[in-house]
This record gives sequence, C-alpha cells and structure tokens, in this order.
Amino acid sequence: MTAHDKPDDPSEPDESAEPRVSATPDEPAAPDEPTEPDEPTEPDGRERRIAAARGAARLLTRSPMTVTLAERVTALAEGVADVTAPDGMSDMYGDGVVADLEDEVARLLGKEDAVFFPTGTMAQQVALRCWAGRTGNATVALHPRAHPEVHEGGALSVVSGLRTVHPTDEPRCPTADEVRDFEEPFGTLMLELPLREAGFVLPDWQELTDVVAAARERDAVVHLDGARLWECTTHFGRPLPEIAAVADSVYVSFYKSLEGIAGAALAGPRTLTDEARAWRHRYGGLMFQQFPTAVSALLGLKRVLPRLPEYVTHARVVAQALHEGFTAARVPWSRVHPDPPHTHQFQVWLPYDADVLNEAALTQAEETGTQLFWRWFPEGPPGLSVTEVTVTGPGLAWTPDDVRAAVAEFVRRLP
Repeated sequence: MTAHDKPDDPSEPDESAEPRVSATPDEPAAPDEPTEPDEPTEPDGRERRIAAARGAARLLTRSPMTVTLAERVTALAEGVADVTAPDGMSDMYGDGVVADLEDEVARLLGKEDAVFFPTGTMAQQVALRCWAGRTGNATVALHPRAHPEVHEGGALSVVSGLRTVHPTDEPRCPTADEVRDFEEPFGTLMLELPLREAGFVLPDWQELTDVVAAARERDAVVHLDGARLWECTTHFGRPLPEIAAVADSVYVSFYKSLEGIAGAALAGPRTLTDEARAWRHRYGGLMFQQFPTAVSALLGLKRVLPRLPEYVTHARVVAQALHEGFTAARVPWSRVHPDPPHTHQFQVWLPYDADVLNEAALTQAEETGTQLFWRWFPEGPPGLSVTEVTVTGPGLAWTPDDVRAAVAEFVRRLP
C-alpha cells in the first residue's frame, strides 16, 4: 500500500485523506514517479481506524468517514432552514438552491459569476479547456504534484486534449523567474493554493503576485486550483476577493475544507461561466437534482468558513507542541512541515516504519480514547514515514500540554 492509495477525504478536511506525498520536506520526488487515482480500493485496517475514531473522546478533527449515514442525513435536514426555505421547491437542472449557491460563491470570491459542478475534476477540466480555446494554446503550466497530474488519471490529456508542462518540480509553487524563463509557451498557468502534496504549502503574497505578473508577461491566463483556498486568508493576510482577484478563474471545493457532501464551483467572468455551463452539460455534469450537495455546501459556507482562520491559528499551536513533544520524548528525528503551518493542515515526518506508527496510533486511540494521528505512510528514504494532521473544531480544545502528553503516550508505544 502506497501513500497515494487513498480517497481525497472530504470534510475532515483531509487528515484521513491518506496523502500522496511527493517527497521528504527537503527533497522533491522524481517527476516521472508513477501516480495512481484519488479514489482507490478500501485500505487495510480501515474498519479498525473508523471504530477507534468513533470511540475516541479526544481528536484533532473528526473524519466524515466516522459519521454514519443516519447522522449525516439528520444533520442536513436539521440545518436546511439555516440556509434556504425548507418548504420551497427543490432544484431542477441547476436552479433553486444550486443557483443560490452559485450566487453566494461569486459574492464571496468577488467574481462576476460562478457555476456549480458535481466534482472538482470536472470543474478544472472545463476551466482549462475553455481557456485553451480562448488563448489558442492547449498547453497548461502547472506543478507535477498538482491534483490534475496526480489524482485524475491523466484526464487533462486523455479527455480534454490538453498538454501539461512543469516550470518546476521543487516541492513548492513555481517562482516568477521559473515561469518567466520557461523554455516553451503555454496558454494557462495553473496554481494550486495550497499545494497539498508538498505539505499544504503556499507562497507569500509577494511571491504570488510576482508569479502571476510573470505569467501575464507571457500572455498567459492564470487559473487557481483553490480547492482549499478558503483557509488561505490567514497566511496571505488578505480577504478572499483580493486573493481570487489575482487570477482569471478560480475553482473551489465544498468538501475538502467546508465539510460538505461533495461538489465544486468555478468562478470567473460571465463569458467563461456561460461557456463552462455548456461544457458541464457535455461532460455529464448537469444533474437533475443536486439539492443535498448544495445545501451542505451552503451550510459549510455559513458555519465552517468563518471558523477557518481560528483553525489555522490553532494548527500552529498544535504543530509547535508536536515538535516540543517529540523533542522531549527523545525521538531520534522528527519534522513538522511546513513550520509553522500555512493552513490548518500540515505534515509530520518520523523515522519509523508506517506499520509501526499506525499500530501505535490505533492502540493509543483504542486504549486511551485519544486519537492523535489517523494514518501513516512510507515516503522518502526507507524507514521514513509521513502523516497529514488537520486541526478543526474538535482540535480547538487541545492545549499545548494536551498535545505534548498525547505525543508522549504515542511515543511510549514505539519500539
């Protein structure tokens, strides 16, 4: 089982989305390393992990994998009146509550219009092929560890006829010089903010605006893979509309940070979204009804989005306490990456086999009722493993002392 044998876990967001991590924090993976899809078979030990998490009284985040169908449906029904008229008619082919969601996304991002998609994979393919038609260049510059390259089965080329190039393979977003000096033309620059596979990393604001300016110098349009854009405001120190304004179009997800069921939106100029609606139909994304997904997305925008800055701030507290805990426990080597975290998600690296770390994490949750880590994966040199840590509502109750104590208890179970 490799680190990319995983679903892109939804509202957790993504601690249990077992990471396809590209490299150690200090070295990038080879660009020709094989990749696998984002929705694989059920991983070993999944039922035990879910049972341990459901029985745990203390967690940093609660995975939707641990929520029963009845619990999910009940929560949706109880929340619908907060975001729409429950006695109104449900949607049909994108009207009603789906149209309301599109309007709200456009408003939040400061864009002229937004269009709902059932998946982010479809939203980004449509966005990039629309820009290819407008620029006359079907080449997309993006990171080799960006979502379309790692988790979409080559769909950009196989389905949409696009070609991809990579200005850098370093575990970070490309720099302005790398974009400006790239040896061949491209029509669109796609930036994933944050870049999950590198550790949910972000450029600083000046680096972001510089790389966008470099793309403009080359007459390229800029598209943001903003699946997790919602939690970037703390790092950039800018509101969402100002961040979204650097790009010609933005894709956002409703489940990776906002605890929605599924779904995505593409925001940009109305001329683009009008064309995107036509392509959505051609791609099979114009579904008869989408009201459960739309309602859950609106609930995420209302209830979760305002809390994300708090999650990011506390993730930095948790990350520092993890570092202190491993140091105090005399673990031979450990790494929190990035340090400090750029969002409310980050990586932790330890020099143990993944099986050993997973057993320690599971027994800790089962025996103490505290779940510190979800799942570990082997990455980098032999004997080095990585996990993703996410801090959401349940994690806000953890003090630094709580984290250090949990680390000590976890390390006690290691050989």
